Amino acid sequence: MTSTARSGRISAVSTPQFEAAVDLGAIAHNTQILRDCAGPADVMVVVKADGYGHGAIPVARAALAAGATELGVATVTEAVALRGAGISAPIHCWLHAPDADFAPALAHGITIGVASSRHLAAVLAAADAAGTQAKVAVKVDSGLNRNGVSPGEWPALRDLLAKAVVDESAAVQSFFTHLAHADEPDHPVIDTQADRFRATVADARASGIDPGRLHVANSAATMTRPDLRFDMVRPGIALYGLAPVAGRGHMGLRPAMTVKARIALVKDVAAGEGVSYGHVWTAPGDTTVALIPAGYADGIPRNLTGRFEVLVGGRRRPAVGRVCMDQFVVDLGHGETSVTEGDEVVLFGTGDDGAPIAQDWADALGTIHYEVVTGIKGRVARTYRDPEGVGTDGSA
Repeated sequence: MTSTARSGRISAVSTPQFEAAVDLGAIAHNTQILRDCAGPADVMVVVKADGYGHGAIPVARAALAAGATELGVATVTEAVALRGAGISAPIHCWLHAPDADFAPALAHGITIGVASSRHLAAVLAAADAAGTQAKVAVKVDSGLNRNGVSPGEWPALRDLLAKAVVDESAAVQSFFTHLAHADEPDHPVIDTQADRFRATVADARASGIDPGRLHVANSAATMTRPDLRFDMVRPGIALYGLAPVAGRGHMGLRPAMTVKARIALVKDVAAGEGVSYGHVWTAPGDTTVALIPAGYADGIPRNLTGRFEVLVGGRRRPAVGRVCMDQFVVDLGHGETSVTEGDEVVLFGTGDDGAPIAQDWADALGTIHYEVVTGIKGRVARTYRDPEGVGTDGSA
């Protein structure tokens, strides 16, 4: 015998075969924790990358209903999509190609982050063509050396912005920066960056520019550095219930995403038989395996092969054999009869039921949980649990 299929019950309920279930109640809970950490400061929640893979629009609605005041995204396209969904809260976007079309952002009252005099000139030109005033936010590079206006570029941006403020072609909404070591709360570079940011803001004020609201703190700084609250905090990953500082547990946060699938096939495999491409796993004895209809095209990295478990029938079971484009295999063990086709398999979730969490995948892959949740893609069906109706208000 090589392998034989085993029939079983198949649910008549129309359930997605691969699903990312998002708990909007958890989004609301996490928003409230972040509000408590922020104290008197406002809370801008970051919903870029389609809400870190959770769905930007429902997440934004739930967070706003729970007390967030603004939304942050990377691109103009992301910002306009939120407006198209009827969300009227302030929205900031801050990452732009050299030839970006700013007209849609201007038409929708979106705040545009600028990181150089060239960016600002392009925004001002678009505003002039549209006959409107641009809302801008200055991204200061205080030491991350990524996006943001560098010290050498600052005087040119400052002078152009000061002129734009005087002639009322631009209204400054905020100055902000991004920390390089926020997940290490005691790292000395954090204080260095904060000092540089304050110096740039002071120079702006001396040049007649009201910087508007100041925001520095991402999730980690929001939860560990009250001295960096300024006027607003800008958390991202914590909104989704994933801890921003290693070694501190969940910090009261609730993971919002549970990734699950339904078993497509259960079959017996004889001792000595290899499973999946390359036979990188061989059954050490007679066993039963389950076929899960999701693979690397859906965000389950091929490099997870032989390095992860799933929750099936109330127990963790190992995935065995190569992760394929559309499927992977789970070893149920010899004589397993309680698990059958159509049963649910949890790939990762809250951990409350014993299932793996996103951090388990991150540890196995040598990466961070950000990449895990944003990587769930392809044929996944995103579904939403909203028992308290927290995601119903799109006008906040």
